[in-house]
Amino acid sequence: MATRLDVTAAMGTPAMTWRDADGSEQLAYPRGPEGPHTFMVFMAADGRLQRIEQVLKMTYFARLQPGRSDKESVLRLLGPPVPQWTEYYPARDELVWEWQFCDSWNQLARFDVLFDAATGVVRTAYQRPALMGPDGVAPFCGQ
Repeated sequence: MATRLDVTAAMGTPAMTWRDADGSEQLAYPRGPEGPHTFMVFMAADGRLQRIEQVLKMTYFARLQPGRSDKESVLRLLGPPVPQWTEYYPARDELVWEWQFCDSWNQLARFDVLFDAATGVVRTAYQRPALMGPDGVAPFCGQ
């Protein structure tokens, strides 16, 4: 069984860490903006690896509940957004976080979570940018 030391030796220092009341830990390893993955590593209270999940997928995005999710729950579900794609819009009093991921068609896409500061409502958006490759076709993720 791998330990936390093994995980950090292989994956590096996590971008974010959460410790639960039972002593277990969750570690976030974002690979963006170049890579369309964020890996969540779950460690048991005894320091042993439980599982690793790639969370930038539609099944994880569907867990967000518009109007009920907060920043902390979004971070814990998806990991940190790409900093250079984070934007605040004063006219709407809205903060937007964005992640790049591989969509169901195996193409690069972006997922946004929008936080309305006035109402507390969270909403989401999905887009597949026209990232044209050298042959005029959007690049595939290679999965």
